[in-house]
Amino acid sequence: MSKPDELLVDIATLVESAQSNQMSLTVVTGGAVITGRLAPEAVWRQRVAEVLNDSARLAGFSAAFTGSPGSAGENNPPTHLHFHVARILQGTVGIPETGGMYRVSIEDVSAWTVGDFSYSDH
Repeated sequence: MSKPDELLVDIATLVESAQSNQMSLTVVTGGAVITGRLAPEAVWRQRVAEVLNDSARLAGFSAAFTGSPGSAGENNPPTHLHFHVARILQGTVGIPETGGMYRVSIEDVSAWTVGDFSYSDH
């Protein structure tokens, strides 16, 4: 979307303000369908940093995620959606099977719906 969808920005703002990770959302962005739950940016960053820190090869990158959250604040609306326990839908399969963590620019979302889509891992 050339101009971010105001309703989607409002949803992201509520996720940030309530510090809730229970909002399920499915978005289309860049031709990919991503479905899962939204997380506040600070929670998402912390979890990504933990995963990276647990890796001998990637631990050095965890510092990039431990800084303060991006532009979202009291006066700035969120610019990104932060998915966790999320999957990219490819046909009838959701990848990765265990769920991943994705950051999507709200500006790049071309379609969305509340809720997550079912998928089959067979």
